[in-house]
Order: sequence, then structure tokens, then C-alpha cells
Amino acid sequence: MNKLYFTLLVSTLIVANSCIHKPTDTTRMTNPLFQKSTLQYQAPDFSSIKDEHFKPAFDEGIVQLNADINKIISNSDAPTFQNTILALETSGNLLKRAQTIFFNLTSANTNTILEKLQEDYAPLFSEQTDKIFLNDALFQKVKTVYENRSQLQGEDKRLTEYYFEEFERSGANLSEDKKEKLKKINTELATLGTLYDKKLLEARKKGGLLVERAEELAGLSQEELEAAQMDAKNAGKEGMYLIALQNTTQQPYLQNLTKRSTREKLFKASWNRAEKNDDNDARAVIVQLAKLRLQKAQLFGKKNFAEWQLQNQMAKNPENAQKLLKQLANPAVEQVKREVADIQNLITKQGGTFTVQPWDWMYYAEQVRKEQYDLDENQIKPYFEVTTVLEKGVFYAAEKLYGITFKERNDLPVYHPDVVAYEVFDRDGTSLAIYYLDFYTRDNKRGGAWMSNFVEQSHYLGQKPVIVNVFNYAKPAAGRPSLISYDDVTTMFHEFGHTLHGLFANQQYVSISGTNVPRDFVEYPSQINEHWALESSILQNYALHYETKQPMPNELVQKIKNASKFNNGFAVTEVLAAATLDMAWHTITHESEIDNALDFEKKALQRNGILVQEVPTRYHSPYFAHIWGGGYSAGYYAYIWSEVLDNDCFEWFQQNGGMTRKNGDLFREYILSVGNSKDLNDQYEKLTGRKPTIEPLLRKKGFLK
Repeated sequence: MNKLYFTLLVSTLIVANSCIHKPTDTTRMTNPLFQKSTLQYQAPDFSSIKDEHFKPAFDEGIVQLNADINKIISNSDAPTFQNTILALETSGNLLKRAQTIFFNLTSANTNTILEKLQEDYAPLFSEQTDKIFLNDALFQKVKTVYENRSQLQGEDKRLTEYYFEEFERSGANLSEDKKEKLKKINTELATLGTLYDKKLLEARKKGGLLVERAEELAGLSQEELEAAQMDAKNAGKEGMYLIALQNTTQQPYLQNLTKRSTREKLFKASWNRAEKNDDNDARAVIVQLAKLRLQKAQLFGKKNFAEWQLQNQMAKNPENAQKLLKQLANPAVEQVKREVADIQNLITKQGGTFTVQPWDWMYYAEQVRKEQYDLDENQIKPYFEVTTVLEKGVFYAAEKLYGITFKERNDLPVYHPDVVAYEVFDRDGTSLAIYYLDFYTRDNKRGGAWMSNFVEQSHYLGQKPVIVNVFNYAKPAAGRPSLISYDDVTTMFHEFGHTLHGLFANQQYVSISGTNVPRDFVEYPSQINEHWALESSILQNYALHYETKQPMPNELVQKIKNASKFNNGFAVTEVLAAATLDMAWHTITHESEIDNALDFEKKALQRNGILVQEVPTRYHSPYFAHIWGGGYSAGYYAYIWSEVLDNDCFEWFQQNGGMTRKNGDLFREYILSVGNSKDLNDQYEKLTGRKPTIEPLLRKKGFLK
């Protein structure tokens, strides 16, 4: 549940000619963004793409999109699917291509030039998107096709419905004065969103824990100390040690640091990263974002932003999402109380006189796990070398379930030396996609892990997918193996689940292809893929000691399985707290409800019975990137909603023979390959023969005996 799925939202825009700079013929010839890439499947040619290429491509792309949209509006023929919906779907290709590459880079490999471009263009992109979706002449044409959609079939009909719904959700039915207010709000939201992203990146970069002596980091391995020393050197602090911050509240090294004062410093560095009364303090920004989102919802006649946001999701409304969160809250908190007692007993047993604090949890929970399950994370880590996990674990599971295979491609240019590329082949041996991986954390990469497309699948456009998975694993010192935790292993399986969703896309049109599905459905394919990490035949294949190459002993494998329900009270509660917090921010009905961000957070968690002193929310409001900058506003509940689907579906797998090609092919047919072209509730029931229930999730977490 500690993953971040990243959806790239590519703006559609139109702009007055006075705002852009007309490129020269030379620019058109030499700028690689102006033409489709000649590399396989239009994979970006990173060897030739430079920072200075984006602005001319944006400007020319705007001109071309302007012409495309005006052609639709000025067409005197009766509106049809071809001259309206399809024309809209295929408009602005240059701009979409440039933006897709740009936004992937600003997330994974940004710099000051790209940050300035993002800052400059964000309000313009938002403003001009409104000029399309709030254009009444264009909307009337879309509406005409929609009203005659009974004449259409399949994806043509679904795409028509999609665009009509997007126009309505974007404000096409609003009065002119409300449209003007909406444009202003959207521009402000875009500007503030970009400012938030910038603040958070800098806060994370500057918020790491810097120490002078290795003794302060007692408990870390020699490899981890060397990596921390290298990070400090790269930050201009040679001779010191730097622990860079991960995206979440809790930090991985808290598990091993034996010095309590260092643990406290690291936890507080994480917790306070974006609330230091400096240039990177995000509190005022998030309050303003929440207020603007409420104003936007009220323009649509909705009582809060969540009501507006969830209308096209599977939950349909915030009440349904909140009902699910409440169903889990009590059993999770009750389990936490038992876990707190176990940890406090251990502290007392060891002579400690203090009450367990958030910075103690991971350290003592690991010891409780050793005591109860005889499982030591440091015992299992040597069996999880990152490339072996990928190729002999993630890829092997995909081959077993779906018949696909992978070949490393060293000839494709990449955007950073850490990135590796593979070609993916389908079950019949035909080439299916290009796939990139970017494993290691950098100070110019946002936190978390995600999947995104450089090229999205479309039969109509003749496009096959080009996909990237981005992670933030700690990079080892030169010559050292890249060993990851079991939690990191599940993250890799999770993100590859999103990749499978993109790889198997089988649609005519990009807008309803692959992972372009409701937010509370998109995590389902990724989360079900996590289950295969512990499948015996898969685990035995990839859990190989990095030195001896021997498989993990069966005794250790069984310990991992036995411990799978350990600490679930903590794990579920911290995620529930984050989801509850997200919903609280986005169900305010009056701006006066929020003023001080930290007070609002505390009251919201108290009100919902999820404020547990020992278990802080997985994301503290000021650095909750999912909901302020990552597209999950009023949507973080989606992880839990999808877990209901995934655990119910996993029981279906188990009841029908488990991890077989037959089951994999059915899952591909009914779930992974349909994108948003069909009713997803119907697809689920066609696969499993039933509606999903919460009981399998409760059983998995150990909350239901």
C-alpha cells in the first residue's frame, strides 16, 4: 500500500497567436520533438532531445492544436463521430508528444530549466484547456453526436460518452459567468500545483538527515554507510553522512538505527520537511488548494470537492468511500493496540523506561518480528538483488501467467545512465512494447514509485506502448550489490502490475486505452500482481543469495510467509489515516473549516477515530504529494477500494487452480486488456462470477479469523 501510481495528465490546449513564438523552418527540421521518433514504437530519442527543444515544440504544438480545433468548430457538415469525436481525439499530436516526454522528465529527472518551463506553462496549459472544454460551439457538436450515440457501436460509442462526460465535468453546461470563474480557479490551481511540486522537491532534497560521525548511524550496514557517505559528498558535504528522505513519513533506516536520538532526528526530519517557515513550507499552499477546490465544486452545485471528483469513479460518491474506510478503521485500530502492547513489553523487557514513539516503531517492530517469527530483515535482504528480483521474479511471474518474455535493449537511448530498457514479446513471440526502468533515488526525482507511458497504445494510431517504471531505491556505492527489502520487492511487483495493464492495452483510442480507467480501479491490477511475489514457485526462482547464488532456504521462505500478517494493524492504520485525511480535506463545505493545516489534520483524524499517537499518517498533510500534486485528490481511498477487488479476485485465483496460464489469460481478457472501453464492474463479475466482498481483505490482514 505504500506505492504511488503516477498518471500523466496531458493537457489539451488552444491559445491566441499573440502568446506564441512561430518557429523557423530550421527549428522544425532540427527539433526532434517536431516529428514522431523513428526509434522502435516511437520511443523518445533521448540522445537528441535537449531542454531547449521543449519551448518551441510547445509553441508550435499550440498553433497546430489551434488549427485542429478550429477546423472541427468551423466544419459546416452535420456533427458525426468522425468529424467531431475522432477529430478531437487526434488533435494536437505534436503538443501531446512534447508534453508527455516533458512531464515524465520533470517527475524523474528534472532541472532548473525544466522547472522554470513547468512554472511558466502550467497556468497557460490550464487556461487553454478550459478554452476547449468550455467552448460552447465545440460542446454543442459533441452533444449532438452523444445524443445520437445509439447509432454507434463499441469503442466509438464509448469514446463519445467519454468526451461528453469530460465536457460536462469540465463545466460545459455552466453559465458564462460561472465559466469565467472556473477558468480563473483552474489557472490558480495549476499555478499553485506547480509551486507545491517545486516546494516539495526542494523540501525533500534539503530535509535529509546529515550527521558527522558513522557512530551516529550505528546499525546500518557497511554498504549503507558508504552510500550515505557518497550522498553527502554529492551534496557538497564530503566526509559526512546523509540519509536522504523517502516519500513516506516512516523512513526505511528507522528499522535498523540503534541510536534512539538518531531515529528521532530522522523521523522529525521527515515529518517536518515541508513546514519549516522557509521557502519550502507548503502549509499555506495546501490550504489554498483545498479552498480553491471547494470553490470549483460549488460552481458545479456540489457541496464539496469529493462529490464532484468521485462522480465518474467506481465509488460514485464520498459517502461510499467513507463507508469502506470506516469498515476497516475499528479492526485496524484494535489490532494496533495489540501491536503497541507487544512493542511496549519488549521495550520494558530490555530495560527501557520510555513510552513507544513513532520513531521507535519500525526498530522495535522488527525485533518483535524476530522474536515472534524468528525473521530478521537483514537475513533476507541478501536474497533480493534488484536485477535478479526483476528478471527472475517479476518477469518470470509474467511469463508464467501470460506467456510474455523480455530482452534487454542496450541500443535504445535513455534519459539517465541509471535507466535500463527492455523489449517485451507477447505469448506468440511478436514484439509487444518497449519498457524502461529507473530504479534509484536522485535529488532531482520526486519521491515514490510509479508507472507512466511515453507512448500509449492505440490501434487507430498504430501505436504500441512505451512504458516506464520509476522507483526510489537507495543506490549502492560503486561495486556494491543493489540489495532491497521485501517491501521494495512488493513495490516492484506492484508497479509492474500497472505496466501489465499498459502492455496489454488493446483499444482503438488512447483516451480509453490501458490504465486510463477510474482511479479506484487502476490500483486493482497492480495490487493483485503483488501476490505473486510470495508464490512459492516464483519466490524460489528469484530469491537467490547475491554471493552464493543459492536459493533462499525453505525455512526462511516459510518465515516470510508466516510473518505476512505481522504489523498489519500499523500498515493498514497509517494508510487509512492518509485516506481519511485526504477525504477530510476534500469534504469541507465551508472555507472557514480550514485555516491552520496542522490543526485541521489533527482534528480530522480525531473526529474519524484514526488518530493513533504511535502510528502517524503515512503522509503528513504538507508532503501528501498524492493529493496535492499527484492526481489523487479525494482519491487516496482508491488503494483500499482496489484492495477489496484484488483480495476477492486472488481468492478466485486460488479457488480455480492458482497461478496458471489459463487464469492469467482470463485475467488479461477481462481486466488487463479492456482499458476503459467496457463497464468495469461487469468485467469483474464476468471474470469471477460474483460481486466483490470485503471479507477476503479482512482475512488477509488477519482482522477476520
